[in-house]
Amino acid sequence: MTKWRSNKREDPSAGLPAGGEQCGDGIVDPKLALERPLFDGALGTELTRRSVLKVGALAAFGGAAALAAKKGWADKKFDPVVRVGYLPITDAAALLIAHEMGFYKKEGLDSVRPTLVRGWSEIVEAFQAHKFNLVHLLNPIPLWMRYNNKFPVKITAWDHTNGSAVVVGGHTGITSFKELGGKQLAVPYWYSNHNIIAQICLRQAGITPVIRPQDAKLAPNECNLLVLAPPDMPPALAARKVDGYFCAEPFNALGELKAGAKMLRFTGDVWKGHPCCVVSMHEADVMDPARAGWAQSIHNAVVEAQLYMAENRKETAHMLSKDGKNYIPFSFEVVDRAMNFYDPAYYKNPQAIKHVDWHQSRINFQAWPYPSATEVVTDQLRKLVVTGDKSFMDKLSTDFVVKDLLNYSYIKKSLENHPKWKDDLSVPQTGDPFVRTEVIEV
Repeated sequence: MTKWRSNKREDPSAGLPAGGEQCGDGIVDPKLALERPLFDGALGTELTRRSVLKVGALAAFGGAAALAAKKGWADKKFDPVVRVGYLPITDAAALLIAHEMGFYKKEGLDSVRPTLVRGWSEIVEAFQAHKFNLVHLLNPIPLWMRYNNKFPVKITAWDHTNGSAVVVGGHTGITSFKELGGKQLAVPYWYSNHNIIAQICLRQAGITPVIRPQDAKLAPNECNLLVLAPPDMPPALAARKVDGYFCAEPFNALGELKAGAKMLRFTGDVWKGHPCCVVSMHEADVMDPARAGWAQSIHNAVVEAQLYMAENRKETAHMLSKDGKNYIPFSFEVVDRAMNFYDPAYYKNPQAIKHVDWHQSRINFQAWPYPSATEVVTDQLRKLVVTGDKSFMDKLSTDFVVKDLLNYSYIKKSLENHPKWKDDLSVPQTGDPFVRTEVIEV
């Protein structure tokens, strides 16, 4: 169930060009010449193209995935060692802290240090190749994987709520979504809540989202969307190759501190307590009764990590940063800002926080995968401007996706054993805590 505070109609076909796949994820736009030297120190050597995801050539992963798609996916053999793949964003914090604080071990599980991956395409390919058995994925990605790629993936929990924003270049003078007309806006992946929220906000402002090469002429009421890996966003903004970007933290905080970015809007102030990244696992690991105890232990550890983070936000930021255990290769200053700085008085020009009464934080830690949010994502994907063939959505009912894609059993049992989860303000404070109405107000 969704509470919409908007009455503008959306045209799902507007702005989608013929040949739009030329600007798709993983394809380098020759007009986007990134200038990275300014950010070498801030981003850290972990984010160079040569050093991340040391699990074999990505081209080999792509070839293996393509072959599997033709012949059917290889069976998922059980590996009891918890192997986490993650992007360097705070969205992954619960999976990382569960390892670092020994919560997996407390549950009787072996785990290896999580592996940092540079981009969403890479982590999808590695997960499909069974390199990892526990990952965080942008909320719509598993839907695309399961029903378009026919890959057996399940969403089993949320990593967090909120944790994302849209920033604009300070040089642009942009103070509203309406002023993004004629501009370039980067998103991390076509199948992302960032893209969903961006397009909702643009259309409500009377701006048509389009996908075109960067040198294409734009009408004053058109905003061009392009996909960039999160590490490329601050350098692109600093080089004035894009006018803004919609991304997870800490890349917004990094943009503020290092790229002259201005906060335009926090996503949790548009969609109250929205999911962003979700805990995703292979279907065989989730549905096989012989692995149920192992899967339950993983979710127990994740919930314990979330509760720890909610009560130890500064310590968590330091632990994740390169000044601590270097899971996220940014300074404590950047990660701390991303996790803990949410001040309506500071963020008033532009007004990035309009709903102070929602009592949200820049990022919250919430595990329950509200079916109502999956309903919103599924319905919005049908309206979304993306590249490639989206016709697989035509055959899916929203009710079917909610029942088929999500497995609630493990996370509900974990939360029932940890009642403190109800203190998170993305949880309804009255009535059934497992049921909520989605509130979206631009």
